[in-house]
Amino acid sequence: MQKENLIKEKTFNFALAIIDLYKICKSQNEFILSKQLLRSGTSIGANVQEALAGFSEKDFLHKMSIASKEARETQYWIHLLSQSQLVKFDEIKYKEEIQSIVNILTSIVKTLQEKLKRKA
Repeated sequence: MQKENLIKEKTFNFALAIIDLYKICKSQNEFILSKQLLRSGTSIGANVQEALAGFSEKDFLHKMSIASKEARETQYWIHLLSQSQLVKFDEIKYKEEIQSIVNILTSIVKTLQEKLKRKA
């Protein structure tokens, strides 16, 4: 349960940080990429919440896998915003946190996949 609680907290706090970044983007007149970032960045935590309420291990795995995919998409949008220089922001803070989230989600998904394979 420790990892789930950690990922729940991290993804919620990251969603708040993404909302702040979205506001920065809007203040610098960037409206397209930032909208994609807002959607994927806040979706990570929503999928983690759904996973924690899952009714089976397979349901949990499915939702955590979606959260992992959303996290990787968010990584892409952060990288694109950074490299395009459309917006000035502290990219390192966001890149480090999303990498940490991706690592945790990957670990959760792989561990559960292995567990389910052993049960089969």
